[in-house]
Amino acid sequence: MSTHKAHAPLEPGRAATAISGRFGDELQVEQAFFSRGRGMNNPRRPLFVLLHGWGSNEDDIAEFFGNYVSPHSDYVSLRGPLTLLDPNDMGVFMDEDAVGLASKTRGAFSWFHEAVPQGDDRDRDMYAAAVAIDNWVNDYIPDEREVIPFGFSQGGALAVHLMRVNPQRYKAAVCLSGFIADAAVPGSAPEDAALQLKSPSIFYAYGLRDDVIPRFEANALAAFLEENSFLKLCEYKTLDHAVSLDECNDVRQWLMDIGASSGVM
Repeated sequence: MSTHKAHAPLEPGRAATAISGRFGDELQVEQAFFSRGRGMNNPRRPLFVLLHGWGSNEDDIAEFFGNYVSPHSDYVSLRGPLTLLDPNDMGVFMDEDAVGLASKTRGAFSWFHEAVPQGDDRDRDMYAAAVAIDNWVNDYIPDEREVIPFGFSQGGALAVHLMRVNPQRYKAAVCLSGFIADAAVPGSAPEDAALQLKSPSIFYAYGLRDDVIPRFEANALAAFLEENSFLKLCEYKTLDHAVSLDECNDVRQWLMDIGASSGVM
């Protein structure tokens, strides 16, 4: 049975300033990096779709996942469609401080027109990016393969939002330091009712010293997931907008608990 959905387009919103374009512009995923065997080494277990944050790239999150979370799991790491720093044009960048040194030789990309959009801008960008990812999954991943989105920051937000646009396609989700769309724009989270019925397993973790995502935002996402998923929530007292070894260990144990990973390092 196909789990592909035909997504209704949303009218783009206002013009963005950090990245050219309009919030909610239609997006398309064009770059993907697969694990060994083109993500088919262990087809009986889920394929992880890795989603990076602002100013990062598909290589960074793939290295993190492979080294610290689940090295024997199949994955595909997707590049955000919006370019902050083109690795082929190192002299052009709008905000030098927004990109870490580790990303400079590989490029820096984004899923949204701002690092953390607000209000209707967030609704539109979140929907456009989630639809682009879901369309890519439909085009390149067999229907019978279970899929788990795994993301940090923007990517974590999208791991959850994929469940709000096509919950039947995704087995579970991992959201690290993410945030939630209010869905005040009609049609921007069209499958919330189906998500609540399915109540999938979702791992959500964040640091209590996060200086990028305010505490009220973390609380709002946690409250939404409490109502709409089988939630595993982890908080880390000394963690800022980053990841930690304790967090990796907790994710790994949770993946074992839901049968998504062997846990072998």
